[in-house]
Amino acid sequence: GFHLSGTVTEPATATEPEMTYKVAISFDRCKITSVTCGCGNKDIFYCAHVVALSLYRIRKPDQVKLRLPISETLFQMNRDQLQKFVQYLITAHHTEVLPTAQKLADEILSSNSEINQVHGAPDPTAGASIDDENCWHLDEEQVREQVKLFLSQGGYYGSGKQLNSMFAKVREMLRMRDSNGARMLTLITEQFMADPRLSLWRQQGTGITEKCRQLWDELGALWVCVVLNPHCKLEEKSCWLRQLRKWGEMDVCPLEDGNYGNELPNITNALTQSSGHSQDSLARPRRTVFTRAIEGCDLHWQDSHLQRIISSDFYVSPSYQREGESLLFNAQGQPLWLEHVPTACARVDALRSHGYPREALRLTVAIINTLRLQQQRQLEIYKHQKKELLQRGATTITNLEGWVGHPLNPIGCLFLTLTEACRLEEENCLEISDAGDSKPPVYQHVPVATGSQDSGESYLSLALEVALMGMGQQRVMPEGLYAQDKVCRNEEQIIARLQDLELDPVLVQTLRKQCILLLEGGPFSGLGEVIHRESVPMHTFAKYLFSALLPHDADLAYKLALRAMRLPVLETTAPSGDVTHPHHLVSVVPSRYPRWFTLGHLESQQCELASTMLTAAKGDMLRLRTVLEAIQKNIHSSSLIFKLAQDAFKIATPADSNSDTTLLNVALELGLQVMRMTLSTLNWRRREMVRWLVTCATEVGVRALVSILQSWYSLFTPTEATSIVAATVMSHNTILRLSLDYPQREELASCARTLALQCAMKDPQNCALSALTLCEKDHIAFETAYQIVIDAASTGMTYTQLFTIARYMEHRGYPLRAFKLASLAMTHLNLAYNQDTHPAINDVLWACALSHSLGKNELAAIIPLVVKSVHCATVLSDILRRCTMTAPGLAGIPGRRNSGKLMSTDKAPLRQLLDATISAYINTTHSRLTHISPRHYGEFIEFLSKARETFLLAQDGHIQFAQFIDNLKQIYKGKKKLMLLVRERFG
Repeated sequence: GFHLSGTVTEPATATEPEMTYKVAISFDRCKITSVTCGCGNKDIFYCAHVVALSLYRIRKPDQVKLRLPISETLFQMNRDQLQKFVQYLITAHHTEVLPTAQKLADEILSSNSEINQVHGAPDPTAGASIDDENCWHLDEEQVREQVKLFLSQGGYYGSGKQLNSMFAKVREMLRMRDSNGARMLTLITEQFMADPRLSLWRQQGTGITEKCRQLWDELGALWVCVVLNPHCKLEEKSCWLRQLRKWGEMDVCPLEDGNYGNELPNITNALTQSSGHSQDSLARPRRTVFTRAIEGCDLHWQDSHLQRIISSDFYVSPSYQREGESLLFNAQGQPLWLEHVPTACARVDALRSHGYPREALRLTVAIINTLRLQQQRQLEIYKHQKKELLQRGATTITNLEGWVGHPLNPIGCLFLTLTEACRLEEENCLEISDAGDSKPPVYQHVPVATGSQDSGESYLSLALEVALMGMGQQRVMPEGLYAQDKVCRNEEQIIARLQDLELDPVLVQTLRKQCILLLEGGPFSGLGEVIHRESVPMHTFAKYLFSALLPHDADLAYKLALRAMRLPVLETTAPSGDVTHPHHLVSVVPSRYPRWFTLGHLESQQCELASTMLTAAKGDMLRLRTVLEAIQKNIHSSSLIFKLAQDAFKIATPADSNSDTTLLNVALELGLQVMRMTLSTLNWRRREMVRWLVTCATEVGVRALVSILQSWYSLFTPTEATSIVAATVMSHNTILRLSLDYPQREELASCARTLALQCAMKDPQNCALSALTLCEKDHIAFETAYQIVIDAASTGMTYTQLFTIARYMEHRGYPLRAFKLASLAMTHLNLAYNQDTHPAINDVLWACALSHSLGKNELAAIIPLVVKSVHCATVLSDILRRCTMTAPGLAGIPGRRNSGKLMSTDKAPLRQLLDATISAYINTTHSRLTHISPRHYGEFIEFLSKARETFLLAQDGHIQFAQFIDNLKQIYKGKKKLMLLVRERFG
């Protein structure tokens, strides 16, 4: 049949009534070519009703009545039957059909109408002609609408996921060899190119967002797959090429490597381009996300060697040819495929994607045999140059094009092709729970189908081998943030896949063999003895290798991880000179300091690798030493070393068992290194680091504490040494934690006091008080610290510091020393007439109270200092009032007699203070009157009342005050309102 129609009933639910839908489906040569359904569903997938009708027809063919095409039935009717048929049809559907029926009748009766020029009439129930295109029905409008909608959501609401599932749909179509795959990809691409954000990003010069970038990458990779379809027609290919060129020429078309020019060689002639590397970036052709697909259009599948590789497992070279060098086969007679590696892998991806899994596997095996041969040859080249390279310690040889992070993802592609052949499909593998937590895949060894003798290899061991080869390839860091980020991301993806492999003895053997080759590989391996300064670091890869190897070969695991610890881009020296090198490698002259955008991430990966080794080496002194040396040599960031120190400390001190001394010592040593690194640079975490170090040293024991106290000057600032280090070491908690005996306590205390005195000498302003506190229990040390303060008082200390120490002295029971220090502090102070809220006022009042309590002599000594330093009338009158309230000398210093009499303001020393207070009031009054506003008049009158109280303490005070007021009236008679208020209050 060609046309199927039916009604589908959807049963009622709790919320919806029963619904019936009319469905019509056309099909041709086993493909559904069009569908219509009354539900009006708008989606790129068929609605449930179309699916239901199709399944009903497939499962119950005998229940569906098969009819002739309607044209055949009409042919059997006579004139009357035809008239009856048409009239009944119109009556049954008169509202919809009547206008069309009238129009058709008019056209048929008009002799020169278009309808009468054509022989016969259309029949929707008849099939298409054999020459017609036949392809599955695809609702193109829907594809456009959905892609547009998902793009407009900018990666939110799961739209990225939706677009990825559309890409997956395209891959599924390609695999089923459904010609709509390329059509759907074209529709998707048109919408991507019309995304309004592209021109916006281009104008602003900002990069495309990360999520969007990944979608564009997948789009580019899919086009490479489409154009590499081994069985596509030439006209299809040229049509795609036109489209791809048109998109690539649009100025909004995203570039292959983010926003930068590109250094990667062309897909088809990568092997011959090595010399042209140093061209200026302007001369480089612009490479867009479609460039690789455009280049892919030049590739064909006609090569007879390639055809033989993919069409048979048993293609081997004739035995008589196996002696000499051959470009087509290796020494075992297995075929090689010598194409540019990413291009060859793109062929594998195309075969896999177009539903040719066996062929993809055969080509993969040929590529791996080729890579192995290359690896062998590179080893031999290195053996000849080894001496010279090791002397120089660096190399200018590297691969310009890394396979990891490459736009065509060659390593991922080979790995997937091989592992898919080994996957154990469980019966219920389709039932992935809604949370999406699909179980990791389970693999089994499938022997490699080969024409030569049984190699004993499996596709699974090849998958592991090729992943290790690719990840271990020494390659130069690409330019630009996006390309660099992609290297990291791709590496993580491959490692995640590797972690799904259960390492059995066969795989462990592969792992060991490949690791040894990588270590011996010289400049061709990222783990070789010498690498290029800008080589992509191997930390993430080495961390995986270390953990995988450790249970099977610890020595190899450590050797490899320690080798990988380096990060040469951070070393200052650049290598000079060059070594002769084979044609497929490129010499890069390190003339620039490269811009490594991902350096922060790479350094943290280096730190992770070190942390993994430290954890594994716990308890093994020798191993810990080597790891520690590697850290000290290779890690240049203090915050990362601090993180390692903390990690080591955590692992060394588990909550549920005893501490591990070996690892604790490593933590301490790393901590000490951090102290030295950050001593002279500003670091916002410095306080935290210092506190942590003391905690760590305490955990190590009393010798560690003694050591850091004795060598404080190379680790801490004087302030840190006294206020944090020594104070914590001497605290009650530390002594309890260490459960020290008396001699040990004394030794610690003595070290802390020595430190305190050294710090006080070096930085008296900030350390004097801490030093005195730390020396309290030792008379000689305390005296020494006090003398240091006195010596520094005249030059290097502020009045605040001196007042603080003076108060401390009084509190400790040294009132005369407190008085001496307070007097020194007074000489540094200057309080102006209007500073009546100055923070030092409390200190001045305290110093005067202290002097007064000591006796008349001390008061007589401090008053001249107060008069000289304090010009604020209210403060002076406050001091005066306090001094006249009680008799001096009440502190009761032994050996002193005090009269117990109140002091008179007429006699020294209070006379001098009274005169100074009165003159301060007079000066302040004049100062205030020069710029007084009416709203401050009331406040001013109160101020004068306070002044009068002080004037009256003098014998002729009332006369002096009256003269003062007359004087004011005379000078400020212009301020009539104010003078009126003065008269009202003071006459």
